[in-house]
Amino acid sequence: MKIHGKILHQYLLSSSSVDKEGFLYKKGVMNTSYQKRWFTLKGNLLLNRDRSADRDMLGVIVLKGCSVQLCESDEQFAFSLVFSESDLRTYKFSAKDELSQKGWVKALLSARHGFLCVLLTDLQQQYLESAKAAGVEAVDYFSVTAESMAHS
Repeated sequence: MKIHGKILHQYLLSSSSVDKEGFLYKKGVMNTSYQKRWFTLKGNLLLNRDRSADRDMLGVIVLKGCSVQLCESDEQFAFSLVFSESDLRTYKFSAKDELSQKGWVKALLSARHGFLCVLLTDLQQQYLESAKAAGVEAVDYFSVTAESMAHS
């Protein structure tokens, strides 16, 4: 998936809420050492920069089709993003401590596309049950959204 850099930059600077942000160490492909980077998780996008004040992004990871796994590493508190499509890169990260590692793993698990689909389905069910209990005809806002999410 290609997303224009200017759109990502606007999204990063927009007033939409940040789900999690902070420093992580990311293992490089060419330079296989861990590099300290500032990560911002917004929705299912994980954006990274050198520092929090930097305006230029170094990269973005779309969390669709990934799982978050603890992994063996020379670095402590390591975890990885593994994608279901075999041709996609596995990203390896390390946190500064166990608490930070747990926080990032939880946030990344919550941001995955599959989790969001399940959450949407659950919210739809709650809405339909509440409308029925209140004696109000429910409007099915969710079917198009859930269907489009399942195919994206």
